[in-house]
Amino acid sequence: MDDRISGYASAILDLARAEGELERVESEFLAIGQAVETSADLRSTLTDPQLPVEKKRSIIDDLIGGHASALTVGLVQFIVGQGRSSELPSIAKKFVEKAVESRDRAVAEVRSAIPLDQATIDRLAAALGRATGKQVEVKVIVDDSVMGGMVARVGDVVIDGTVANAIGELRQAVLSR
Repeated sequence: MDDRISGYASAILDLARAEGELERVESEFLAIGQAVETSADLRSTLTDPQLPVEKKRSIIDDLIGGHASALTVGLVQFIVGQGRSSELPSIAKKFVEKAVESRDRAVAEVRSAIPLDQATIDRLAAALGRATGKQVEVKVIVDDSVMGGMVARVGDVVIDGTVANAIGELRQAVLSR
């Protein structure tokens, strides 16, 4: 499955680059992958084997048709048409990783309860760059499950700065005394 996901991601990268829309498609795919990952209703609708492919494509067009580039809409509809809706989040993540790597950088996926301003994103990129020793591009995902703070992932390195994690560490420290 990893080879298939990587293959889709590479093809999307090549097409987006050839069309001169890499940054836009990258941003849109990240948002679409997040939407499928976090919305149980959307995920179950797109993966429902009883729902005809044309209906799924119509749903995609209704959701993103006026908001995303024609290239992104077409690529998402193709993936859905191939019966790979459940893999959209993984394909999106792998595509973003490949796009960032193509610029000789690392991607930092930052999950936060709220959108972050550019100054905060810049500070995060600098701090994560120092921590990992790499040039880092920060991709922010607004995640309602994060109560406060944020979680950053750069490759296999996870930095959990959430309130829930801090409370858990505090609880552990109190219980171990």
